[in-house]
Amino acid sequence: MAWSIAEVARMSGVTSRTLRHYDEIGLLPPAGTASNGHRYYEEADLLRLQQILLMRELDLGLREIQAVLDSQVDRVAVLREHHRRLLKERDRLETLVRTVGRTLAELEEGKDDDMAKINRPENLFEGFETSAAEAEAEVRERWPEQWEQARQAREAMTPEEQERWQREVTAQMIRIAEFMVAGTPVADAAVQAEMHSHYQGICRFWTPNAVAYKGLAQTYVDDPQMRANYDSIAEGLAVYQQQAMVVYAEARLS
Repeated sequence: MAWSIAEVARMSGVTSRTLRHYDEIGLLPPAGTASNGHRYYEEADLLRLQQILLMRELDLGLREIQAVLDSQVDRVAVLREHHRRLLKERDRLETLVRTVGRTLAELEEGKDDDMAKINRPENLFEGFETSAAEAEAEVRERWPEQWEQARQAREAMTPEEQERWQREVTAQMIRIAEFMVAGTPVADAAVQAEMHSHYQGICRFWTPNAVAYKGLAQTYVDDPQMRANYDSIAEGLAVYQQQAMVVYAEARLS
């Protein structure tokens, strides 16, 4: 059985334009071209498209995907590996759902008693994938003086202060996500008030100027793990946070 490019686009959710692009770069050539010039695809092509989409979900680039598909690796073995990674990601996301749900419940319960409801602050971060060592090494290399200032400030914090700070960070992420979901522009006064609070929180550890704060903002979208952590709260939150920080830097720090 054969399917037209329009039918494949409808079934897969991939646009006809993208399918034509995949054909042009040799990633997904159609089974053939009809006399009228229309591409058509067969079952093997649909299976290849499924593998492409799976690997895109796993953040592989098109060149990497092409290399995998052209390596003649056993198709079943490849699918098993994709299945394993997807199950692992599902488990991580389920953990994140529990983490955020628990935090929301504790924050709601603790509205009248700001210190009493986060019993185990380490639970705030269950399920997050972070590359803390790599991120800290990069900060230390780019801003050595600020890194040392931040290190000293962290070491000076008492356990109670660390607990309060962790609660504040989580609560602020949720508030900003609520602004984003409501469609509030990043330049809105209420959002910028949150950015001022965010900046003041950063200043507890080091004091970035406009350029440094914009650089920090960019890491929210450029660092895969940081972006995934923010977007696990609400899809698009990393970009929203970055844009709000840039507005703040230009308006208040320049």
